[in-house]
Amino acid sequence: MAYERIEIAPSVLAADFARLGEEILAVETGGADLIHFDVMDGHFVPNLTIGIPVLESLRKATRLPIDVHLMIENPEMYIDAFVRAGGNRVLVHQEATVHLDRALAMIREAGAEAGAVINPATPVAMLTDVLDKLDTVLVMSVNPGFGGQKFIPRATQKVHELSELREKRGGKFRIAVDGGIELEHAAELARAGANTFIAGTSIFRSPDPAEAIRRMRSVALEAASLAQGKRPARTVARVSAMPSRRSRKGA
Repeated sequence: MAYERIEIAPSVLAADFARLGEEILAVETGGADLIHFDVMDGHFVPNLTIGIPVLESLRKATRLPIDVHLMIENPEMYIDAFVRAGGNRVLVHQEATVHLDRALAMIREAGAEAGAVINPATPVAMLTDVLDKLDTVLVMSVNPGFGGQKFIPRATQKVHELSELREKRGGKFRIAVDGGIELEHAAELARAGANTFIAGTSIFRSPDPAEAIRRMRSVALEAASLAQGKRPARTVARVSAMPSRRSRKGA
């Protein structure tokens, strides 16, 4: 299944914005699978970050797919704009909209992959009615709003619950985790069923981002393989070409 591939997604929030182009090139050539792009509005979360103009510039700077994480109120108002600006995946918080089903449909209609996010205090059960409409479920392993926080262990149990639901229902969604992920967390999360590992500080603040990516992938692959009773796969750094984009409205 497509979701079984391990993905490493450096979070741009931890990059040096004075050298953003160089930073993105370093992780792209270092083997990253996609770029994670955090959008915060100062209302849904207590911080302000970056928006559409930065995403447009980033789209020109990388061939990797871009994962847009909307930590904003009323995300439906901005879905089209973020897809037009270059988002390949758009993730909205279950807690940020009373019409999650509609928001996911809007993302698909705009031509991107649809994802839902749950905060540390939100149970997996809140997503059971939309799992068949998701390409990604993102489990927050920190409270959203700031980088550099410590990993919340409860996230691993949520990943396990989602993995069981995915197997039981024949689901095809990826399970992503974001926040405070170090190597020891990557191993336990992979054993629980996670596929996409979003990391900012541990990659961009590393002396060697390429080595940080390689090590995280290696640890996750080995743990996932052992959990499935398979022989661990050998990993190599690579540059992923941007996938073909679905046709979008107005394109």
